[in-house]
Amino acid sequence: MNDELLFAEDLDEDKVEYQGTWKVLIVDDEPEIHAVTKLALNDFEFQNKNLEFLSAYNGQQARDILLKDNDIAVVLLDVVMETDDAGLKIADFIRNEAENHFIRIILRTGQPGQAPERDVIINYDINDYKSKTELTAQKLFTVVIAALRSYRDIVAINENRKGLEKIISASADLFRTHSMESFIEGIVQQLSSLLGGGNNAAYLTCAVAGPRPFSGSCTHSLDNLVVFTGQGEYQSAAGKALPSVLSGEQLDACRVALKDKSLVYADEYLVAYCESHTQCGSLLYLSGLPKRLTDAQKKLVEIFSQNVQIAFDNIMLTKDIEDTQREIIERLGQAMEEGSAAGSHIQRTVKICQILGQALELDEEQLRLLTSAVPLHDVGNLYAPTHTLFKTDKLSTLDIDLIAKNTKLGYRLLKDSKRPLIQVAATIAKEHHEHWNGKGHPYGLHGENIHLFSRIASIAIAYNVMRSATQHQDAWPVPLVLARMQELSGSQFDPNLVAILSQNIDKIEDVTLDCVR
Repeated sequence: MNDELLFAEDLDEDKVEYQGTWKVLIVDDEPEIHAVTKLALNDFEFQNKNLEFLSAYNGQQARDILLKDNDIAVVLLDVVMETDDAGLKIADFIRNEAENHFIRIILRTGQPGQAPERDVIINYDINDYKSKTELTAQKLFTVVIAALRSYRDIVAINENRKGLEKIISASADLFRTHSMESFIEGIVQQLSSLLGGGNNAAYLTCAVAGPRPFSGSCTHSLDNLVVFTGQGEYQSAAGKALPSVLSGEQLDACRVALKDKSLVYADEYLVAYCESHTQCGSLLYLSGLPKRLTDAQKKLVEIFSQNVQIAFDNIMLTKDIEDTQREIIERLGQAMEEGSAAGSHIQRTVKICQILGQALELDEEQLRLLTSAVPLHDVGNLYAPTHTLFKTDKLSTLDIDLIAKNTKLGYRLLKDSKRPLIQVAATIAKEHHEHWNGKGHPYGLHGENIHLFSRIASIAIAYNVMRSATQHQDAWPVPLVLARMQELSGSQFDPNLVAILSQNIDKIEDVTLDCVR
């Protein structure tokens, strides 16, 4: 009989997959304390995160680590190290020099008499004070759990604050397209922090532009939804179709939420339908949730998602009004231009002005005013002789008088408005025939006395006219146009703008290719 004992082969235990770590800094000059602390907290887990230990053996090492890592949750800090108060100096450094008010400071001392607890608690912004002799493994576990809960809540409150600041900042300037994105991003961030996590989020809207159809209901399918804005792993997904961003179970959840107009949630993500009375409905997707939602949180999400859509509808309405205003101005400009290509002439001029303005680093509001006002540059000039703008011979007195008369007429039509956009249009209408050397019309302004917007409009209009085929001339090739611009640099045109035009000629040609006949 074979008496050999057979043992089952040891199997490795399934490794636990954690969703991140809590950073704990141990500051102590005794290596044994570091080893014992790590051993006591070896199997620590809180909210599906384990601990990541950082070690410092003196005050300077602690300072270096604290300045490098700003996401440390807890510091276990010895009082007596290279000096009797080294730990207290580190505590003061954390709060007053590093200005870190999130990290939880647990002071540990082997010599309580060196730093009396009452004095330390009163004079230093620490969160707990323990003697090393009383910190058993169980008590250390309890102390760290309590500290991490405080840290988690403080970080959540700070995320709430940042979300609110972003919303308030954006709401002060809702007329800008960028602020529309910032507003939604702030709201998504706010919802994420309210639920205690969920860093990956996407706000999905219908790809078909415009308000809800006349039928009163939106019939667009899931394939029509695109990511309007996102954060986390969806930050770069803006403009992408939903099926190319989500798949499998998450995509099916979006389909159910859109069909039933409901809230669909799982252990790690949620999809909320956002009802709209003016636009097609939208979806709010949030993933990376730290725990299953409670009934109270579900109700919060339902209310929150409706408020998101109301805010979005209001911003979209504002944008629609602004776009309508821009289109009306462009159409008025087209009506004042002569030739069959009037519409494209206006659009090309606007785009050239935009490229020049961006190269000059104009801010978003300045660019909006410039590009919105340029279409009205010829108001009052219905009978101005366009062919005289680039005559190689000297303008006749009759030509000059006619240009000046109509320029002044256009200015008078606009100058009394109190609207910034119309005021800019009035300035451009008045000055876009002025020359850098002071020999333009109708007022003989020179140099920087001519408004920058007028100088930009002047060179954009000139370039566009020369590159366009009209009844008065054939389209000029690019080298000839640039040569002519150089000839007029310092006389008719601002030399700096001529240089910028040359530097950005490829971008400009991309928007003026259809000028060439």
